Amino acid sequence: MRIGLYPGTFDPVTLGHTDIIRRACALVDRLVIGVAINRDKGPLFTLEERVAMVEAECAKVAEETGTEIVAHPFENLLIDCAHDVGAQIILRGLRAVTDFEYEYQMVGMNRAMDASVETVFLMAEAKYQAIASKLVKEIARLDGDISKFVSPDVRVQLLERLGKA
Repeated sequence: MRIGLYPGTFDPVTLGHTDIIRRACALVDRLVIGVAINRDKGPLFTLEERVAMVEAECAKVAEETGTEIVAHPFENLLIDCAHDVGAQIILRGLRAVTDFEYEYQMVGMNRAMDASVETVFLMAEAKYQAIASKLVKEIARLDGDISKFVSPDVRVQLLERLGKA
């Protein structure tokens, strides 16, 4: 069984994330969405809320693709999380060259720790490439329309959290 790990903070999960998830399903039999605790980023949503959002969004994708998708919170090293869930592949989404530079370093470090775990980069569809959770939150804070960037359910949750509902 091919098990893939797609890690991120998912604060909140965007249409770019779900695009990568959908496309990753073609590569693996089981996809684990690693929801990072990452206290340094100061997430807007709690870990439990982010896991629930990911699960809700992934249920639709799992049904469409027939791939088993599970959410897995983690706070340890990414390579250790891959070991914990039995992943042979780490899937990463790329938006721009700046993403690649950071990811390139991460792959080098992960391979130094365990060369048996491969990293695969996926580019989001062009219409989703500019989407970043940080920017979506900022647009929502400033009363902009985020409906092109997140699902209707995530939009409602984000606006409620910001007191904009």
